[in-house]
Amino acid sequence: MLVKDIMTWNVVTVSSDLPIMEAKKIIEAHDVRRLPVVDRGKLVGVISKDRIERVGPSSATSLSVWEINYLLAKMTVKEVMRKDPVTVSPNMSAEAAVALAQNKQVGALIVVDDGKVVGIVTTNDFFYKILNPMLGIGRPGIRLTVVKCTNAKCIKEIMDTVAKYPVKIVALHNEPLVEGKEADFYLHLDTEKADQIIKDLQAKGFTVDVRER
Repeated sequence: MLVKDIMTWNVVTVSSDLPIMEAKKIIEAHDVRRLPVVDRGKLVGVISKDRIERVGPSSATSLSVWEINYLLAKMTVKEVMRKDPVTVSPNMSAEAAVALAQNKQVGALIVVDDGKVVGIVTTNDFFYKILNPMLGIGRPGIRLTVVKCTNAKCIKEIMDTVAKYPVKIVALHNEPLVEGKEADFYLHLDTEKADQIIKDLQAKGFTVDVRER
C-alpha cells in the first residue's frame, strides 16, 4: 500500500500572511487539525489547531479581552506555523511513511508531488485505513487465537483446516514478538460459528482460544 492509497486529497491550504483567527475558522469549518501553508505554490510550513490554541491567552494574563483580541487579530500564520513540515511522496510506501512519522515525532505528513502539495496523511489515516482492516477491527465474525504459532508449517496446518469450511478470512496476523515468548497467531473469520474448526485445530494439538474482537 502506498501513501496515495490512504492520504486525503484536495487538501485545504492557507497562505502565511493569513491572520491566525481566520486560519482557526477554516480549521473548524473543515473539521481538520492541520493546514499546509503555501505561498506562491510553494510549501512553507504547516499550521495546526494545537499551535493556534497555544498562542491564546493564559488564565494568568492581565490583559483585557479587547487587548487580547487586538493582539490575536494582528498575528499571522507565519508567526505560529511550523516552518519545517515533514513531506513525503504519494508513491512512498505506507510502511516507510509510518516509520518517518515516528522518527520525526509528527502526527501528519504533507504529501508533495513535483513540488506541489497534493494531500496530507495523518496518524488517523494509518490507523483507520491500514491497522483497522489488518486487524479486522469493526468487522463481524469470530477471532481465534492459536497459541505459539509462528512458523510456516504451523500456519499452513491452520489454513488447510480452515479451507475445509465455507468461511472467509477477514484478517490474520502474528502477535508482535515479545522477548522470551513465542508469538501467537490470530485468525479472524467471517462467521460466529467456528466450533467445528476449533475442534479440528485442537485435534491437531493446537491450543485455541476465542479472542475478543
